[in-house]
Amino acid sequence: MAEVLVTKNYDFPKPAHIRYSIGRILGIGILLAEGDEHKKQRKNMMPAFAFRHIKDLYPIFWDKSRECVDAMAEQLSLGASKDGEVDETLPDGTAVINVGNWASRVTLDIIGVAGLGRDFGAIKDPNTELNQTYRRIARPSRAGQRLALLTLFVPGWIVNMLPVKRNDDIVQASKVIRANCRDLIQRKRAKLANKELTDVDILSVALESGGFSDENLVDQLMTFLAAGHETTASAMTWAIYMLCLHPEVQTRLRAEVRERLPSVADGSATVSSVDIDHMPYLNAVCSEVLRYYSPVPLTMREAARDTSILGQPVPKGTRIMLTPWAVNKSQELWGDDALRFNPERWIARQDGGGGDKAASGGASSNYAFLTFLHGPRSCIGSGFAKAEFACLLAAWVGRFEFDLKNEEERDERKMDIRTGVTAQPRNGFFVKVKTVDGW
Repeated sequence: MAEVLVTKNYDFPKPAHIRYSIGRILGIGILLAEGDEHKKQRKNMMPAFAFRHIKDLYPIFWDKSRECVDAMAEQLSLGASKDGEVDETLPDGTAVINVGNWASRVTLDIIGVAGLGRDFGAIKDPNTELNQTYRRIARPSRAGQRLALLTLFVPGWIVNMLPVKRNDDIVQASKVIRANCRDLIQRKRAKLANKELTDVDILSVALESGGFSDENLVDQLMTFLAAGHETTASAMTWAIYMLCLHPEVQTRLRAEVRERLPSVADGSATVSSVDIDHMPYLNAVCSEVLRYYSPVPLTMREAARDTSILGQPVPKGTRIMLTPWAVNKSQELWGDDALRFNPERWIARQDGGGGDKAASGGASSNYAFLTFLHGPRSCIGSGFAKAEFACLLAAWVGRFEFDLKNEEERDERKMDIRTGVTAQPRNGFFVKVKTVDGW
């Protein structure tokens, strides 16, 4: 891990077919850039993701989380809808929702406001052009998945020329999203020229750095929208699943949220980074979800030259699989309870002992937690993602109680999982939801 991710990381770039297939949608932003270009982009982007800037975004995360909770509560009161916002209403009055749909809508709005300075309105209306466009890209049909598989054997430029609907969808979707990004950049540049740019979103900070051309900024925004949208939506889906499987964790978490945070019904109240940082159980649950069900289950690298790993010769072109879903649950690294969902592993004992172990979840290696990778290619937005995730989960659990609709899913082995860039339940994840009064 250390050699592939840190000391020799530029010997192991992403395979060309992945860069080509994803790059035609996102462009060559920080996710796909390699070598000196990646070093330059990361250096220029780092200030925008420094904690001193991320802490200013917590109120945005909370406001959007509260807006989502209000919209969900309104739909629950109205019952089943043709838009699928509420899938059905059971005889006992309990509503059934598809967690992934709501999670995707709120995370798109959050990355819009906190990342780009624009509210895409997906919470209020799931049929907005941008939301529908992203759903077509992020959740391809089986035909689209087969097309992606074909790039393993056929050059990407040939696959992209095939007259199939998936290729047309990608071209049109990319045009729509990139046009939105260009418009945002032009508006921000005009404010910057007039010395009116005081926004705290990621784009504004990146613009003020002066390190990017407009077209490269479009690539960065495309990357943020994709990487910061479906990944956190996936994390939320798995978090609700784990809380359904472990109702005692859900109850304890709700108690901490209601004790430490203002009610989502209080539209004038907000939260700060200090509020969230001082919630040990919330942070423990978030960390354990990210360990147990990493949103990105695996990533691939390819030796760019003849090299070695631990002295073992690795010829140019060798594929290397990095698999958070395996490493994050390794009993060798995490101990005998590695396969058990246990937020307690992230909490220091009250007697003052175990602080270092709690910070690492008790793992024996810095490389045991691969959710955000490590080294120069680690996720630059990990601080953003963790803060957003904590605010969202706190708001949802504070207001609602969740339980499984399908009792078969209580056995994790029966959960049908669709894996692509992120891992999600294949046909959505439907849960029973009821509002919990008193907050």
